[in-house]
Amino acid sequence: MNETTHRPGALPFTNETVRTSHVPASARVYEEIRRRIVAIELPPDTTLSRGDLADAFGVSQSPVREAILRLEQDGLVVSFPQSRTVVTRIGIARIREEHFLRTAVERDVARRLAEIGDPATILKVKGLVKMQEALADDVEQVALFKQLDEAFHEALFEGVGQSNLHRHITARCGNLARLRSLDLPRREKLASVLAGHRAVVAAIEAGDPDAAASAMRHHLSGSIERLPQIVEANPDLFA
Repeated sequence: MNETTHRPGALPFTNETVRTSHVPASARVYEEIRRRIVAIELPPDTTLSRGDLADAFGVSQSPVREAILRLEQDGLVVSFPQSRTVVTRIGIARIREEHFLRTAVERDVARRLAEIGDPATILKVKGLVKMQEALADDVEQVALFKQLDEAFHEALFEGVGQSNLHRHITARCGNLARLRSLDLPRREKLASVLAGHRAVVAAIEAGDPDAAASAMRHHLSGSIERLPQIVEANPDLFA
């Protein structure tokens, strides 16, 4: 396996990134590194030095160690002696496991929302869909589109009082998230995501639990169905 050495000093990590935050330093370090890994800005086989990360963030090595430990639990990095940490390749078996987990949970979330019929949640997710509609034809806005996609799913979990579960699922589905990052920069994919969101919202608003669960299952199946093509196009990123 060829390793890519990436100097953290070249990353947009600054002292202010941690110091101006109200969250613990370890959480901020974790969120930023995870974001870069999931976005493939830190691709598989990238080597991360804990000492350099501590310097780049302006923190001691303790918060960095805590962040790395969480990333290891997520399956996104692996650590070796001499303080060397490497971004893992995207595990195909883990992708399938994570897809099974996410689909099982989110189908039930959609079903319960259709049963509840909470107007506030419906209004919120419809608003997020409208914002995505304004971006769907512009692949240059994919980062913002992705943020709205994540906000959409988070709002659904909030609607059934399961925000903690959403955070747990997000943490456990990092390999699937990386697959989606590779699949997303396509106009067809943006349109597919938008159509999926519309279908889920329509079924929830109609109070049809079965249709809501089915729409969610179909919505979450796009990238996993394209897995062979994505692997073929990016063989060095997968294990």
